Amino acid sequence: MAALYVTSEQRGAGKTALCAGLAKHFIGRGKKIGFFKPVIAQGKETLAAVDGDDAFMKQVFALKESVESIYPAFADDRNLTTRVKEAFAKLSQGKDVVIIEGVSGQGQTEKLVEALDAKVIVVADYSQGMPATGDNYKSFGKHLLGVVVNKVPRSRYDRVFSERCDVFGKAEVSLLGVLSEDRTLFTLSVAELAAQVDGKLLNNAEQSGELVENIMLGAMVVDSGLYYYGRKANKAVVIRSERPDMQLAALETSTRCLILSGTTPPQVAVAQMAESKRIPVISAPEGVANIAASLEEALAQTRFRQEKKLPRLVELMEQYFNFKAVAQALGYG
Repeated sequence: MAALYVTSEQRGAGKTALCAGLAKHFIGRGKKIGFFKPVIAQGKETLAAVDGDDAFMKQVFALKESVESIYPAFADDRNLTTRVKEAFAKLSQGKDVVIIEGVSGQGQTEKLVEALDAKVIVVADYSQGMPATGDNYKSFGKHLLGVVVNKVPRSRYDRVFSERCDVFGKAEVSLLGVLSEDRTLFTLSVAELAAQVDGKLLNNAEQSGELVENIMLGAMVVDSGLYYYGRKANKAVVIRSERPDMQLAALETSTRCLILSGTTPPQVAVAQMAESKRIPVISAPEGVANIAASLEEALAQTRFRQEKKLPRLVELMEQYFNFKAVAQALGYG
């Protein structure tokens, strides 16, 4: 059995996404995969509050173990390494590879890596700044497998790749991949958007799992509606509830959902077109500007929790991530 520990210095760097991509890769090659994420809970903080990824990761990994086994929570760090080793030993039985996701800012990472005898992949978030050297990653010693640089703008990809190869090469740290930003991975579902704006889903609930890539506000000129809304695909459109003309124009284009600001119910023509096109309509109490700001903030902080993102993630990783190096380090090369 091989243990692979995925960690990062920053929250939101992309650890969960990388774990999911690794899992899909190894499952596709016939390996039995396990997932493990020990959490040091503080006070009355619950596991759900700490993470919230449990249902998604169980589904991706097709795991039969309980959430408590996969995400063991420890009230304090007393004898932590011993207790983590015991929990890991139970979960890892019958597995070829166990992927361990670290919790950013929790501490004890090097001790846990040593106790579990795991290989380490560090995810570095380019958008949050990169270190001048690769020396700070060397604290993992012999356990360090390499670094993945994530969220790199496509326009800077070649420069960042060359730059990081040079920086990590001087530190004798392996660069396992450079992953560019991809809009599909920074999306929220229609249901998540509704919850974000305290909205009520009025129809087509079966489409609430669809992913929203863009946010658009209601156009100001009627004649420009079709042209305006046609500029972006897979979008949520935020429109005042008393503007059925703009609502109908938006429904004629690639729209994932309508978010109606205000208390006026949708007119019959709008409701009928939305129903025929299977486009959810959400009624939200806030003003357009507040709704848009809330949605933009949510999109910027999105987590990797939708299975529909997996095909694109796997495609990116197969192209830009060095799976061969990982497999060889784990003894499966």
